[in-house]
Amino acid sequence: MQYAREWAYGRNPAFYDFSEIGGDCTNFASQCIFAGAKVMNFTPVYGWFYRSANDRTASWTGVEYLYEFLVGNTGKGPFAEVVPLSRIERGDIVQLGRETGDFYHSPVVVSVAGGTILVAAHSYDVYGKTLASYRAPVTRGLHILGVRR
Repeated sequence: MQYAREWAYGRNPAFYDFSEIGGDCTNFASQCIFAGAKVMNFTPVYGWFYRSANDRTASWTGVEYLYEFLVGNTGKGPFAEVVPLSRIERGDIVQLGRETGDFYHSPVVVSVAGGTILVAAHSYDVYGKTLASYRAPVTRGLHILGVRR
């Protein structure tokens, strides 16, 4: 999670900052995943890649689209499963949602110790914030199972 620590309070110039146009949290989560995975999925529309702000998939920057890609990916790149927060690990993603079932935020897990989950995120930049301090009525854990080359 060196990438999360390095860029939690800054912006990597290799990636566009979406903070002013809908939020940068899932863009940051994707950057963190990519820093570990080192591979993108260049499948048009349904893959997971970033070349520029105008040449990327919705899954790179959209909360629901990232979820759909990670749990449904059978091709190249990272893949995940939904797990209870008790099974979440460092490097995983936790998505926060409303009671209506729509999810709006994708913090990256940077530490899990004694049941306390600490996260990093963009839009409202944080590093080492307790997940419990968020007031989200619904959460889902995305455990990264691996990466296909």
